[in-house]
Amino acid sequence: MSQPSAGSPALGAVIVMGVSGCGKSTLGALLAEALGCPFLEGDSFHSPEAVAKMHGGTPLTDADRWPWLDRIAAAATESIADFGVAVAACSALRLAYRDRLRAGIDRRTQFVLLEADRAQLLARMSSRPGHFMPPSLLDSQLATLERPLPAEAALILPALLPPSTLRDRVLAGLGATALRA
Repeated sequence: MSQPSAGSPALGAVIVMGVSGCGKSTLGALLAEALGCPFLEGDSFHSPEAVAKMHGGTPLTDADRWPWLDRIAAAATESIADFGVAVAACSALRLAYRDRLRAGIDRRTQFVLLEADRAQLLARMSSRPGHFMPPSLLDSQLATLERPLPAEAALILPALLPPSTLRDRVLAGLGATALRA
């Protein structure tokens, strides 16, 4: 287990958020590597029923999402206990979902929104063969997305920047440095 160094601030959780295809998983994996913790892929916390629903082109309801958000929060809490930090990818499209995550994690939680326009997102989604989230659900995600409020102090970044640039901007925004070389 890699623990934060003695002088490092307790980072808590970093949640990379946004609609499907924005690059949450790519950035999240890079951040987790830099911070010395496991990457929590939000997609892996969905129930088989929710995955089947999305694969079939049906958007999830709040009732589908609450247990998923609770599982992500529990895994983030465990990662913080073990590593001092958690990094997760989770769409977290609405304020209520972000509030649910914050309540479940009960530590400093920093959200990072990756933004791209619809055409760019569709192009990315169309190049992911075998992913359960079909491009047909993008419009429902865009309609659901509530940009973080100023009081949430989320980092909002353009998704089309190179992944390493995004990682470095998030680390700078956190006031963190890589815990691994």
